Amino acid sequence: QVQLVESGGGLVLPGGSLRLSCVASGIDLSLQTAQWYRQPPGKQRAWVGFISPSGNTFYDDSVKGRFTISRDNANNIVYLQMNNLKPEDTAIYYCKSSPSESWGRGTQVTVSS
Repeated sequence: QVQLVESGGGLVLPGGSLRLSCVASGIDLSLQTAQWYRQPPGKQRAWVGFISPSGNTFYDDSVKGRFTISRDNANNIVYLQMNNLKPEDTAIYYCKSSPSESWGRGTQVTVSS
């Protein structure tokens, strides 16, 4: 059974940083495209970025230059490093693997003073 578990969320001041983790079990995440999505309060879930099996990354314009996706294949983990956080980054952050189409349950990130 495929399971993705996100962690690392929390409350951070504007301008701060967080690193989210997505730990996979039941699947070799290195063979998947790992994507990050987020859902702000009262809004629809939106795509943030992805990392391909070869390590190529691509980001939504709203996070480009501030967020970085990386992977630790040995431990089956994908990371989302978030720097210079803004209040509009407040959301539940989810990871998703493709083509397995598996989702995690999300981790809450709140950016507030």
